[in-house]
Amino acid sequence: MSVERQATGELPPIESLDELSAFIASGEKPKADWRIGTEHEKFIYCRETLKPVGYDGPNGIRAILERLSETTGWEIIREGETPIGLKGEGASVSLEPGGQVELSGAPLETIHETCAEISRHLDAVKAVAEPLNIAFFGMGFTPVWTRDEMPRMPKARYKIMRDYMPKVGALGLDMMHRTCTVQVNLDYASEADMVKKFRVSLALQPIATALFANSSLVEGRDTGWASWRANIWTDTDKDRTGLLKFVFEDGFGYDRYRDYLLDVPMYFVRRGGKYIDAAGLSFRDFLEGRLPVLPGERPHILDWEDHMSTAFPEVRLKRFLEMRGADSGPWSRICALPAFWVGLLYDGAALDAGWDLAKDWTAETRDGLRLDAARFGLKAKIGARTIQDVARDAVAISRAGLKARARAGAMAADETHFIEPLQSIADSGVTMGEYTAHHFRNELKGDARRLLAEVSF
Repeated sequence: MSVERQATGELPPIESLDELSAFIASGEKPKADWRIGTEHEKFIYCRETLKPVGYDGPNGIRAILERLSETTGWEIIREGETPIGLKGEGASVSLEPGGQVELSGAPLETIHETCAEISRHLDAVKAVAEPLNIAFFGMGFTPVWTRDEMPRMPKARYKIMRDYMPKVGALGLDMMHRTCTVQVNLDYASEADMVKKFRVSLALQPIATALFANSSLVEGRDTGWASWRANIWTDTDKDRTGLLKFVFEDGFGYDRYRDYLLDVPMYFVRRGGKYIDAAGLSFRDFLEGRLPVLPGERPHILDWEDHMSTAFPEVRLKRFLEMRGADSGPWSRICALPAFWVGLLYDGAALDAGWDLAKDWTAETRDGLRLDAARFGLKAKIGARTIQDVARDAVAISRAGLKARARAGAMAADETHFIEPLQSIADSGVTMGEYTAHHFRNELKGDARRLLAEVSF
């Protein structure tokens, strides 16, 4: 979904702001071509030591990537001579800053296909993990490790971010090294369609945060938060995170989002396969040839694409919409995340019903809901209702949308069964994070070995 960087030497400089908006608009697709791209991250640890796995060594992440390449046939992605990921079958595997391994799935037509892709990937990593005596698991935050215990991946982009993060927030380094998420990328047909989907998904993102909350444990203690990962994002970097108030204002569209991105401070520029530190500098200055680290040089469209990837709001617009509000979790919940959002956004009636749920919320309500969903999960209040009440409604709307899509799989008439894990959580009112913290404290008696064994894929 990105321009090939091999062509950078031939790309002309950006001449007008309209080119930046046009790049976003180039993501428009007719409904028949809408696809589902699911991403999920997972932690890796050594079963013997219970410590996170570093990059080097016989059972390190480099060895994992090389073995995965051998067993799957996927090509190794390198930064210089260093393996940093894999690509194959329209998808990729990449490394997050603390050694989290991410699958960025191919754009697929149905939840059946995306869940099958997830299953193939998890089967492949489990097959590699067993002989190395390591294991993978999905949670929103590392349940027992400290920040200092987390490894550092050898990617130049992350070095720039590590240096910059402490300047703009207290918890950015925790976000980088100790969080995992599951996300879905979805398409839009037009500017108007993008606006409607952006508003619905952004307003309901705290509902997803509560439904997927799975990070109550931090360094072996119960924080009292349903999603500590979501709390981390509130003090990471306010210039590039949060619920974007302007999305709900009259006149919102490609140009307004472009202007927001132009005001997001830069991280880097890539030239000749290397990352140049531009942290805190202005893309507007870059457009004028006044970037201090590249004096006289102006950006091309790949620089804009890179810059778009450095904003981290709860919903991100690239040439698709990216839902970013959910903690990572077990196998079934990875499939439930795309099911939830596809049901809400890819059926017209469901999209209208989703907007009806949230259209009367003020900016203050949405901001408060973001914090309360992280802290209280499904027990948080929205006026006289709870998030649990709204979550039940949202799951019902999503289910109706999935049913209306009527996309059959090998053993199912539609995609509605993928949302069942969320129905159970919405009905119980207890998030996975809350359950896990209680289970760890009571049944497991604080035994980290048993906890990690239970949550491993």
